[in-house]
Amino acid sequence: MDDISVVLSGEAGMGIQTVEKLLTRLLKENNLNCYATKEYMSRVRGGNNSTEIRVGSGRVRGYKHHIDMLLPLGKNAMTRHLNRINDKTVILGEKESFDEETEATESPIALTEIAKNAGNKLFTNTAAVGAICAVLNLDLDSNAKLIYDTFLPKGEKIAEGNKNAFEKGYEEAATFEKIAIEPHGNQIQDEILINGADSIALGAIAGGANFVSSYPMSPSTTVLVALAQRAGDYGLVLEQAEDEISAINMACGASFAGAKPFVTTSGGGLALMGEGISLAGIIEAPVVIHVAQRPGPATGLPTRTEQGDLNLVLYAGHGDFPKAVFAPGTVDSAFHIAGRAMRIAEQYQTTAFILSDQYFVDTYYNVPRFSPDKTNEAFLIKSTRDYQRYKLTKDGISPRAIPGYGDGVVKADSDEHDEMGHITESFDVRNQMVDKRMKKAARLKEDLLDPLVRNDKEGKTLIISWGSTYHTIDEALDSVDHKELSHMHFEQVYPLPGNLGETLKQYEQVVFVENNVTGQFSELVKKETGFTDFKRITKHSGIQFSIEELTASFKKLNKGGV
Repeated sequence: MDDISVVLSGEAGMGIQTVEKLLTRLLKENNLNCYATKEYMSRVRGGNNSTEIRVGSGRVRGYKHHIDMLLPLGKNAMTRHLNRINDKTVILGEKESFDEETEATESPIALTEIAKNAGNKLFTNTAAVGAICAVLNLDLDSNAKLIYDTFLPKGEKIAEGNKNAFEKGYEEAATFEKIAIEPHGNQIQDEILINGADSIALGAIAGGANFVSSYPMSPSTTVLVALAQRAGDYGLVLEQAEDEISAINMACGASFAGAKPFVTTSGGGLALMGEGISLAGIIEAPVVIHVAQRPGPATGLPTRTEQGDLNLVLYAGHGDFPKAVFAPGTVDSAFHIAGRAMRIAEQYQTTAFILSDQYFVDTYYNVPRFSPDKTNEAFLIKSTRDYQRYKLTKDGISPRAIPGYGDGVVKADSDEHDEMGHITESFDVRNQMVDKRMKKAARLKEDLLDPLVRNDKEGKTLIISWGSTYHTIDEALDSVDHKELSHMHFEQVYPLPGNLGETLKQYEQVVFVENNVTGQFSELVKKETGFTDFKRITKHSGIQFSIEELTASFKKLNKGGV
């Protein structure tokens, strides 16, 4: 087999993430490509959570519906996954967990007893990793050593106990039918395992972010935690604000003082930030805001995924002012896009948004190491005594100074203001200031991130997507006659290329793939280009698209359907 999907299922608190982290590390060390994503209920204990781990000799980066190997941890762990199981599925685990009638191959193994014999019931998860490694036909001795080295920082006794549990779990499963994956090559060992949250956080830091103000809100909290973990190493000032209103206002104040602020939130939090975002717009304060989308309205499904907040971001803040909106599609591009967003905000003195979603921030896979694109810039000047913060310029970008740097006085006002920053009710000045700010919108259209294109103009049908759907669509295209299908994936969703409308007219059929019910990006494209002759493939259940369902949809496209 080229790749398999392994799903771990159980109640919150049963150690699913422990198995996930151990197993993915072992897989990479064994020169195997790996991918992991999780879905979890909004509760601390109970319910049912699951993690999908894909293992492949080639790159594996999309979500699969079918389960090749299921590890149920506890009773009722199988129930929610019955529609993902068939006679080719192997179920591995405690016999008591096999509580549903299926056609799958059941391979019982007494993991808890193995762990107790190794010295501690807590070693159950390590025994499970051993059993999985046996079925995958990985080497026993080298991987047992990796387990030992992993736990050694916790002490010799714990390391030895986990090693013993791993070896016993491996031995007990050694007689089961093997599902072998051919290793990719030695270069996999040199790559990194990274998720969307860490990539966005590191990219923001590389782009110069030095002030973070946010209020925790799932699923954006993972980005806030990633930043907090690195605050000391990179000199970040990080404040967990009392609410989202305080967070955005802190960011505006920090920007006025010369810091490079970064805010992370989710849809409900962004809704509270509206007035602060508008404040940033009128005082022309550079601010970068990351929004990890989840299904709404209101609390919706707080731990699930959806691309439902594009409209919210596009129209965040009252009044008209320029903004840029990015939506990374891969974990490596997220790093560069976060840095780019920091640069765009600073250079154009505006708000830049980064749109991700729960699926994206919680998904990780191995990628080659990446480095910052270039040293970040400050775009600041030293003020003079006659300094004008909002000086009218040809491109709308005023020379930006900060308080205390130079001889001038730096002013800001949330009311409309003149070039000095003084409040005004002059209609002529109002026109000048609105026009000045919107000139920057025109400049932003000249500084765009190009979409990713596959089979450019070769296929008669064009698939258009944005954000987290990239890899799943890409793998689905590999499963069909993709020469008939082109793919254009947007990682900057606003502003859009000026020639996009003409480009779309070159195709016989245009189809948007979106994880929302109304096709928010297709509606934006229609508004911006006037292009209306398109179809949609949408999903809004709270779960991301799978490779199988998109493959089925794309095969219909080749036959003229959708």
